Amino acid sequence: ICNMKELTKAEEQVMDYLWKLEKAFVKDILDEFPEPKPAYTTVSTMVRILEKKGMVGYTAYGKNHQYYPLVTKKDYARLSFRHVLSKHFNSSVERFASFFASDRDVSLSELEELKLLLEKEIEKRKEDENNGKH
Repeated sequence: ICNMKELTKAEEQVMDYLWKLEKAFVKDILDEFPEPKPAYTTVSTMVRILEKKGMVGYTAYGKNHQYYPLVTKKDYARLSFRHVLSKHFNSSVERFASFFASDRDVSLSELEELKLLLEKEIEKRKEDENNGKH
């Protein structure tokens, strides 16, 4: 994950379609785009860039390549979050949490839901620790 490259918005969109499809030819990915669709060559170029970035692999069928993700959506989300944390919050989860919690666009019910999720995770980790798991 550490070597994973940051993606452009367009590359992320292609990856989203590929994660959804699991395996796809360029035409299949192109079919996922809303109108107005990008050019076939544009999507083809993006997929090759994603391959160079280590995000996508392929199986060759003659001249056609069927592409598939080499990175899970969850792993990419984790990397993206770590990047935001590093760039905007000096790698501090506490600073991020403080910023998030004080954001007035976050409703009280969302904060309460977050609190419940955190409490459950804390309990789970305590149980794991007591059972010798890390």
